[in-house]
Amino acid sequence: MTLNPPGAIPAPEGTVDAALPWHFGDPFAEQRAAARAAVVVDRSHRELIAVPGEDRLNWLHLMISQHVSALPDAMGTEALVLDSQGRIDAHMVLAHAGGTVWLDTEPGAQATGARGDKQSLLAYFESMVFWSKVEPRDATSERAVLSLIGPQVPEVLAKAGLPSPTEDYQVLGDEVLVRRMPWPGKNAVDLLVPRDEATAWWTRLTGAGARPMGSWGFEALRVESLRPRVGLDTDERTIPHEVNWVDSAAHVAKGCYRGQETVAKVHNIGRPPRRMLLLHLDGVPEVLPETGDPVRVGDRVVGRVGTVAQHHELGSIALALVKRSVTPDTELLAGAEDRQVQASIDPDSVPPDTPGLGREAARGLHG
Repeated sequence: MTLNPPGAIPAPEGTVDAALPWHFGDPFAEQRAAARAAVVVDRSHRELIAVPGEDRLNWLHLMISQHVSALPDAMGTEALVLDSQGRIDAHMVLAHAGGTVWLDTEPGAQATGARGDKQSLLAYFESMVFWSKVEPRDATSERAVLSLIGPQVPEVLAKAGLPSPTEDYQVLGDEVLVRRMPWPGKNAVDLLVPRDEATAWWTRLTGAGARPMGSWGFEALRVESLRPRVGLDTDERTIPHEVNWVDSAAHVAKGCYRGQETVAKVHNIGRPPRRMLLLHLDGVPEVLPETGDPVRVGDRVVGRVGTVAQHHELGSIALALVKRSVTPDTELLAGAEDRQVQASIDPDSVPPDTPGLGREAARGLHG
């Protein structure tokens, strides 16, 4: 189902994105191109669910964490499906266009069913249709996701004959949907292209000046942007507040969705038990922690490692869920057994209400 573009170096077997190009010969040069020019990334492994029907917005409003009952045509957003305790099941990015809401999500995305069992996200949606006038379907075979990143994205779009949205989550186009994203970086768009034309669009975009970039570079930029990924940066206990998905993907004021009570309660009167932070790792690429490894202070476990990445400027970095009681200047150990390395917390990733960092200090850190 993925493109297999020319020149791609495959990812190691068993990695989460093994179906995608890992890089195209120089992953750090690819990241530099994303910062200075434009790159195109194959993300055609993402699953796509289409929700047409006259009740689509009101029905989705009840199913997901985001406020979408009045989502305008030609706009998108991000949203979650939570379980009854407010824990994250799935994350998706929406594009509302042409009488259909398109939701792209992680391959194999699941949600907790009425009996507490896990089922595919589509099966969960189908089980909740009842009398609503909606027809959710698997649209993965219809459209594929390609991402453009970099300050020259508008020029690449123009040369490729595509519109250039200027507002975050704005969706333009018809045959190809162009959705502006606030991450990774300041200049990013997702393209939902016809899947049977995806290879041709890849060629058109590279011909328009976009350099190919693999999953290595994309994940490094995502980590730098403090954007989590379900299954990597979340575990079975993660709630939206811990991973920066309030308010970008979970609306704290609207009611009538599963898990809403937890979202509102923690936002209004509580504090999440953990925070997602960016760690700088004191290691070499051959000796780095892996996703799911513990984060320790001495012998005490205080968190878990999420995505580990190699960044062209920051070096070895990782996202980690860490207890709120850990202060920003704490020296950590990340990893297990022979892959344990020293780690330090990036101060710019620390939320203002973290102990040891008051709001005034936080404002100073962030300028």
